[in-house]
Amino acid sequence: MASSTDTSAQPDRPPRPNTAFRQLRGRRSPAEFAALVRRAAREIGERVSCDARYVGRVEAGEIRCPNYAYERVFLHLFPGRTLTDLGFAPRSAVRGRGARPAAAPAAPAAHEHPCDRDAPYGAHRPYPIDPLNHEESDVLRRAFMTGTSATVATAAALGPLGIAADASAATRRPGSSEAAAVEEAVRRIRLLDDKHGADGLYRRAAEPLRIAYALLDAGATRQTTAERLHSGAGELAISVGWLAHDSGRFDDARSHYAEALATARMTGDAGLEAHAFCNTAFLARDAGRPREAVRSAQAAQRAARPLGSPRLMSLLALREAGGWAGLADRTGCEQALVRAQALFGRGISDADPEWMSFYGEAELAGLEAQCWSTLGDWRRASRHARRATRLQDPHFSRNIALYTAELADDLARDGHPDEAAAAGLRVLELLAQVQSSRIQTMLAGTARVLLPHRRATGVADFLDRHASLPRPRRG
Repeated sequence: MASSTDTSAQPDRPPRPNTAFRQLRGRRSPAEFAALVRRAAREIGERVSCDARYVGRVEAGEIRCPNYAYERVFLHLFPGRTLTDLGFAPRSAVRGRGARPAAAPAAPAAHEHPCDRDAPYGAHRPYPIDPLNHEESDVLRRAFMTGTSATVATAAALGPLGIAADASAATRRPGSSEAAAVEEAVRRIRLLDDKHGADGLYRRAAEPLRIAYALLDAGATRQTTAERLHSGAGELAISVGWLAHDSGRFDDARSHYAEALATARMTGDAGLEAHAFCNTAFLARDAGRPREAVRSAQAAQRAARPLGSPRLMSLLALREAGGWAGLADRTGCEQALVRAQALFGRGISDADPEWMSFYGEAELAGLEAQCWSTLGDWRRASRHARRATRLQDPHFSRNIALYTAELADDLARDGHPDEAAAAGLRVLELLAQVQSSRIQTMLAGTARVLLPHRRATGVADFLDRHASLPRPRRG
C-alpha cells in the first residue's frame, strides 16, 4: 500500500468540487450522511467505512471515481442514478490516465481499486493518525470476520488497553464479552488520561477504536448486545476524540466527535448524543469557534433534558457559558453560569452518566475560572482557579496541573508575577507525570506574559525552567 505522503499519486489537475453529490447530501451533516451510507451498505451486504472525512473528500472532488464497493452502495442509495449523475467521472476516464513515472508507487493491494488512487490520498488511503481511515478499517473488518493472523496481531497490539481477541473469537459474531471489552477499554483510557494526560495515549487508544467499530459492523447476535456495542463504540470515539483534543489535534478530535454523534443519531441514543455535543462544544470553544460552542451546548441540553440528570445539565450549561464568554457576551455567560450552579446544587443522581465522574466542585470552579478569564476578569478567574486546585481529588493529576496552569496565567495577567511564577513552577513539577499539549500551551502563554517581570521573585527561575522544557511529543 502506498504511503499517504506519496506525491506521485497526485491528480493531473486541480480537483473540481462535486456539487451534485453535495446537493444529494442536503441538510444532513457529513457525519450523518456517512452513517446513512454505511446503513445502505449493510442493506446490500457491503462493508464500507464511510465517515465525514470521506464525504468531504468526495464533495471536494478529490475522489473522481469511487471503488466498486462504494459504487454499489451509492447506486443502491440513489436508485435510478448513474455515477455521472452523482457527479463522478466515468470509470473509463479515470482508468485511462497516463502512465506514471518509473518510480511509481507499488501496485494497489487486492482490496484497493485503481480508481481510488485518483485522489491525493486515494479513496481508501489512510491518514497517519486517523483511527477510522477507510482502507485500514476495511482490513480490520475482514480480519475479524475471517480469523486471519491479522486479527491476532491487531489484538496483541490492543492488549495494554484492555481489548483482546483471539483468532477463534474472531470467527464468531460479537457477544456480551466483546461488548464488555469495549466498555472496559473506555474506562481504562479515561483512567490513564486522568492520571497522565492525553499525549502519548492517542495512538494507542486508536487501536481499540478500530476494533470496536469492526465489532459493530460484524453485527451482534442479540439486540441488547448490539445496543451495548453501539454505545461503547460511540463512547470510545469520544474518549479518543478527547485525547486528540487535549493533545492539540483539533481536526482529528472533530472527526471522532462527529463519528460518535452519527452513531448516536443512528441508534437514537440520547445520552451518547448529549455527550458528543458536549465535547463538540468544548472543542469549538478551544478552537476559537464560540458561536458553534454555544449552539452545540444548547443541542446537548436538548438531547439531555429527558435523561433526568441535573449534574449533566449543569455541565452542559457550563459549556454554553464558555461559548458566550468567547463571544464576549457577559450577560449570556453569567446567566448560563447561574443555571449551572443551581443545577449542580441539586446533587448527584442515579441518572448521572458514568463518564461524568470527573465533574465535581473542582471542575465547576475550574470551568467558571476559564469563563472569567476569557472575559478578561482576571481577579475573579484566579479566585475560582485557586479554589479548583484546592478542591481537586489528588487522583486527577492532569486536572490539578490544568487548574494550576489556569491560576498561574490569571495571576500573571492580574499583575501578580511572583504568585504566577510560583504556580507555574508547580505545574512544571506536575508535567513530569502529566503529558498534555493543552496545558503546555497555557504555560507558554503565561511565560510570555511574565517575560517583562523577570526581576520579580521566582519569575527568572520559572522562565529558565520553562525554557528548558522539552517540546511536547505526539504519541
